Amino acid sequence: IYLAVIPLTVILGNIYLGAAKYLFISLLIGFETMIPFFVIFERRSVSARELVFLASICALCVAGRGVFYMLPQFKPVTALIIIAGIALGSENGFVVGAVTMLCSNIFFGQGIWTPYQMFSMGLIGFLSGFIFKGSTNRLLISLFGFFAAVVIYGGIMNPSTMFMARMPISVSSLLSVYAAGLPLDLVHGISTAVFLYIGCEPLLTRLERLKQKYGLIR
Repeated sequence: IYLAVIPLTVILGNIYLGAAKYLFISLLIGFETMIPFFVIFERRSVSARELVFLASICALCVAGRGVFYMLPQFKPVTALIIIAGIALGSENGFVVGAVTMLCSNIFFGQGIWTPYQMFSMGLIGFLSGFIFKGSTNRLLISLFGFFAAVVIYGGIMNPSTMFMARMPISVSSLLSVYAAGLPLDLVHGISTAVFLYIGCEPLLTRLERLKQKYGLIR
């Protein structure tokens, strides 16, 4: 998909839709980037008990976003998704991140930004499970949380504003959206690091206990 379908989408989109339709093309690419992760998840034999467990984690993340809705970007959502990825594995981490943004936007508003949010949070969940599986080093996890919020989430969501606002795509416009989004990205990164430093060890311990008690996520 990454080597064939996405380049083909760009080429055919420019030929048949024109460059003015780059918003629709970028949305297609956003959905295409998520397909492999969901295919990997669906090919596993997921039990009903495991699905309920994952749904509960997603509900906790959605609730965390709702409780802190008055504080822009100061939310525990990214931290919870990172913890879910570490405790439940890469594939489940991606699913938790993507589903969390899809479901929470039912309350905060769905829009053309939703696929970008789904992919960026899913990617954070996937990478956290891939890098820190079985780790409880809260300092390294907290540093990764800061990096994930500022570089990964901000790095995807800031350029997406150019597509959504139909801004001309150039180096100067890209730098301007990054500069405009940097203060909120830093708030997001610091809050994620703080939440992880305080809560990652106790939450990982409890999730591991639940996994062993109910025979989940083998």
